[in-house]
Amino acid sequence: MRIIHILQDVFIKIHTKSATLSDHEKLLPWIYQITRNSIIDYYRTKDRQDVISQIEGSKVENDKILNAELLCCLKPFIDDLPEIYKDALLKTSYGTMSQKDYAAELNISYSAVKSRVQRARKQLKESFFQCCAIQSDKYGNVLDINPNPNKCDCD
Repeated sequence: MRIIHILQDVFIKIHTKSATLSDHEKLLPWIYQITRNSIIDYYRTKDRQDVISQIEGSKVENDKILNAELLCCLKPFIDDLPEIYKDALLKTSYGTMSQKDYAAELNISYSAVKSRVQRARKQLKESFFQCCAIQSDKYGNVLDINPNPNKCDCD
């Protein structure tokens, strides 16, 4: 069923966009690009995430383990933040309150809350990187953590 859906999408795009093809000698690469993009779009949609999860099942389990290790080191650093940053971070980023609601609660501007959260994240990141050596990919996804036992209580 997936293939039929993707093929229908490809044929519709070819039909509706055929006027945009300026060089008819490049028809095959053009169709290939449309097909490639249609496949990517298909798997990006929200209801297709279960398929991706099945394909990357082991990666998801590894991420859960890695996130637990990160949480070990993250909690003490959150506690060490100045109170205004700690409160903003815990209620918005790690809590359920939106930044706009938080601003209304404190009767301050939305941009002030955004600045507080941004500063809190920056301080948290600096403290965390002093504790742990983080290896990440080019997208910023954490690949490995190596705690520095002299500067961190992580196991």
